[in-house]
Amino acid sequence: MTETVIVTGALGGAGSWIVEDLRFDYDVVAVDLELPADLDVDGVSFQAVDLTERADAWETVVDHDPAAVVHFGNIPHEENHAGGHVYENNAISTFNVLDAAGRAGADIVWASSETVYGTHYPEPGLPEHLPVTEDHPVRPWNAYETSKLAGEAAAERVTNAYDVPVASIRPSWIQYPGRYLVTDVREEFSLDSAGRFGNLWSYIDVRDVVDMVAAALDADFEGHEVLNAFAADNFLGVPTAGAIEAGYGDLPEDCTLEGDESGFSTAKAGELLDWEPTHSWKEAEDETVSGPSFV
Repeated sequence: MTETVIVTGALGGAGSWIVEDLRFDYDVVAVDLELPADLDVDGVSFQAVDLTERADAWETVVDHDPAAVVHFGNIPHEENHAGGHVYENNAISTFNVLDAAGRAGADIVWASSETVYGTHYPEPGLPEHLPVTEDHPVRPWNAYETSKLAGEAAAERVTNAYDVPVASIRPSWIQYPGRYLVTDVREEFSLDSAGRFGNLWSYIDVRDVVDMVAAALDADFEGHEVLNAFAADNFLGVPTAGAIEAGYGDLPEDCTLEGDESGFSTAKAGELLDWEPTHSWKEAEDETVSGPSFV
């Protein structure tokens, strides 16, 4: 019998790619606020649910008795929303989904964010060490970042209360093959005029996010684990330490960066999930790849 996986944020950028990938190995319950125009997708059952409504979230999760829940259903930024609304939506919906999943005994993978390290500060601070690992101090500045830390706290609570494994993934700026938004930033970059760039010119291809989610679902671990999700390189094509020093005016004493490697470490995900990023902007910027057909 095929296992059921619930994916929230199923019509969103990363969520839709996750649904498209998992539907070949699982019965996927795809949850979003609205239904897609095309409901006839093999292996997928679409559900329109407001996850901030606790009863609706619980009913959706419990009725489907999932083996796992993949939660990507949050407001992804504050550009078009009041900060308080972003926090309220994300914190409440994440608590509801994770709590329901824990009560159902489901494994959990959900999207936190790189921004918990403080990447949205008007003048981001220099990291204490490079590359940045998951044990680096968090420095939330806006409501979105704070909502993600609230979600991580909920994840910790759920694994303590219900003894289910939870992977809190901290993805970098997600890019999509053939339409990389980092291109303009790179083309305008100059070491002579570099400023501070909050995430140290990092990114991740959506296909690597999908692969990490699949790896987390397959992995055998206990408790709550926080995992960085970043491409292996920066998107500038110059040495990372040089770009950081140019933009920030200094480097931390503990800096082991070599070449254009990312300023954020994914070694933990490699050890725990046997995962590593395989896509780079150098090829992916111009790739033609068909995305999910239902969005």
